[in-house]
Amino acid sequence: MIMNYKESGVDIEAGNAFVERLKEKAPSIGGFGGAFKVPSGYEKPVLISGTDGVGTKINMPQLFRDYTTIGIDLVAMCVNDVITTGAKPLYFLDYVSCVKLDDRVADIMVGILKGCELAGLELIGGETAEHGRFAKDIDLAGFCTGIVEENEIIDGSLIKKGDVIIGIESSGLHSNGYSLINDMLWRHKIYYKETPELLTPTRIYTDVVERLLDEVPVLGMAHITGGGLEENLQRCIPKGLSPHIDWNSWPIPKIFSKIMLAGEIPEEEMKRVFNMGIGFCIVVPPEAVKDALILIQHPCQVIGYI
Repeated sequence: MIMNYKESGVDIEAGNAFVERLKEKAPSIGGFGGAFKVPSGYEKPVLISGTDGVGTKINMPQLFRDYTTIGIDLVAMCVNDVITTGAKPLYFLDYVSCVKLDDRVADIMVGILKGCELAGLELIGGETAEHGRFAKDIDLAGFCTGIVEENEIIDGSLIKKGDVIIGIESSGLHSNGYSLINDMLWRHKIYYKETPELLTPTRIYTDVVERLLDEVPVLGMAHITGGGLEENLQRCIPKGLSPHIDWNSWPIPKIFSKIMLAGEIPEEEMKRVFNMGIGFCIVVPPEAVKDALILIQHPCQVIGYI
């Protein structure tokens, strides 16, 4: 029996055609490496990079039969980490692994391109790997690079006791806690048809950070992912200091209450697994709070102090 790659599950011609269609929307891709010219105007530029995936949220598009938003999650999870340093996002690369190139992969790319548009960066390359029957299904990973002047890097070192924590509303669960969500779905504690919020994409905070950096002294920033508010805030705070969160200072979105009650999940576990309605935090001195709240232009409030 004569064997070939296509019969093993990989269609090279289909892959090439897919790349050509994608190049119409992202002209920079297609070579062996993505190129990006470093912007001028920086005296001592520092590149800040981050990589991430969407975790087990990748199962949600299969349930809802909608792959058009998961790409936004992928971009958001990478970009929201990078901008905590004060860096301006420059470019993004993706990795998509699948059984077979089909409309699902095309829909994922729609979301990735939309995420790049929302974040104000360019998709310059990536890899779409068709693994045939040797793959389980679809998996995603992303990589983002930003740039910041060396003396303008925000690392939390200037934070002191009494500084104020402002929390910016999340769009929902974002892309964390889905191993617990998947377990609840499998055990019929919740039902996806009754919980459309499970597919809501992660909010991207690039525009917020850019406005703030131009106008107020931002001392630290935290992207609220796995570990919840306290653990992620601690990552941007100097040793010897800690965040004090007033958990009654904002309304907890209904989706979190629904999950908590359905799974009989202890409150402390909820706070460690989910963002509880706050997707991004900034730390500012007390005198900058009023201006910051105006500039954010998203639902936000003071949620605590250092």
